[in-house]
Amino acid sequence: MKKKLIIFLIIPALFVNFSLTSFAEPPLPARKQTTLGLYATAKVAFEKWRADPDSVKIVDVRTPGEYIFVGHAPMAVNVPIKFLENRFDSRNNKPVMHLNDGFVDEIQTMFSRSDTILLMCRSGSRSALAANKLAEAGFKKVYNICDGFEGDLLKIDGSYHNGRRILNGWRNSEAPWTYKVDPKLMYIR
Repeated sequence: MKKKLIIFLIIPALFVNFSLTSFAEPPLPARKQTTLGLYATAKVAFEKWRADPDSVKIVDVRTPGEYIFVGHAPMAVNVPIKFLENRFDSRNNKPVMHLNDGFVDEIQTMFSRSDTILLMCRSGSRSALAANKLAEAGFKKVYNICDGFEGDLLKIDGSYHNGRRILNGWRNSEAPWTYKVDPKLMYIR
């Protein structure tokens, strides 16, 4: 009788443990974490905006070139956190970018500190930096769209899509996006 009771109690506990560990989200990489600790996936960010577009603002912090040529959320205001330089860092295999010193000032002229601001970049790292800059300036409701516009890289050796940004992200979700530029939302300086 005790054996049956023990088995009866252990099997559900194992099932719950398996369910929690098997379907849990992987931890967010440090480069995508923010001091405020507010995060949303692209899909959740779109739903949040759709539920209250008057007080939920979406800001695309990518460069104007990325915003125009890669596409963007049609309601996203473009204010870059970094600018692309005309140089390439061969040691780190990436382009050189420098910080937009006017980023916080631009945001402060457009939005109130009480607005909910959802920040998006390519994949969640620059938007985390932007969120931290706004937090330092006193903004409290700033979310990092942690999968960004393009999403995360697929890492499956031998796959035709290996190394492509086809996982999650605004563009790969059911959220709307466009190449059409609205000059009122575009960063033009």
